Amino acid sequence: MTIRYARRTRRTLQATGAGAAVLLLLSACSSSSESSESSGTVTVFAAASLQESFTKLGARFEKEHPGTKVTFSFGGSDTLAANITGGAPADVFAAASPKTMAIVTDTEDVTGTPATFARNELQIATLPGNPDGISSLKDLTKSGLKVVLCEETVPCGAAARTALRTAGLDVTPVSYEQDVKGALTKVELKEADAALVYRTDVRAAGDKVEGVDFPESAEAVNDYPIAQLRNAPNPTSAEAFIELVRSAEGQKVLTESGFLRP
Repeated sequence: MTIRYARRTRRTLQATGAGAAVLLLLSACSSSSESSESSGTVTVFAAASLQESFTKLGARFEKEHPGTKVTFSFGGSDTLAANITGGAPADVFAAASPKTMAIVTDTEDVTGTPATFARNELQIATLPGNPDGISSLKDLTKSGLKVVLCEETVPCGAAARTALRTAGLDVTPVSYEQDVKGALTKVELKEADAALVYRTDVRAAGDKVEGVDFPESAEAVNDYPIAQLRNAPNPTSAEAFIELVRSAEGQKVLTESGFLRP
């Protein structure tokens, strides 16, 4: 009787121990699953030309990840890159050119390798109805025509310079703007007759401007890279947002805004 009782006791203890181990394993799995879910605020620094498409993707991300908030800082890619290397807290950087992304990668402020998620090309933005009859880059050299360009350090400015060089033209603008939205606004406010901006920005402006294609734009297409930042306060949500941007869902939003696929 004593031997049988000892055996039953040993079996009971073994079963109890096994059960506890299972519970601990399930608890660990549950914690791991919960920790991998997005929550909190994810801060995205993005090129000004991404404002419309990323705002849509941000709203979609918040809907798909309840409890998560996406905040954006839009502007010239070079300025955003300088802010990041200067210590500004952010989770994701989406630049309008590899050159401006390199400012951040050169200081090892990103995690992994930046991925190209979209491409963009230039158009000439004119006043509604194109009253000056602009049909080519050469028309931007007309006497008295007020043209606006982006600063050359900004991706849209660098692309404009490449296009003009390809055409063998020299344009003297009435002003250089810090980002593509600034250049476009000059035309929208009728403070300029034309501006070299991205096709996506012309589309976003609707009937406030008119877009004119030109063949040299094919020589000045910008790749848009995106990366998670090394000191991201919210790395889990940063990774999830990048996944959304690169997904079929994200690509649909971008192409509808006029971006080209990478």
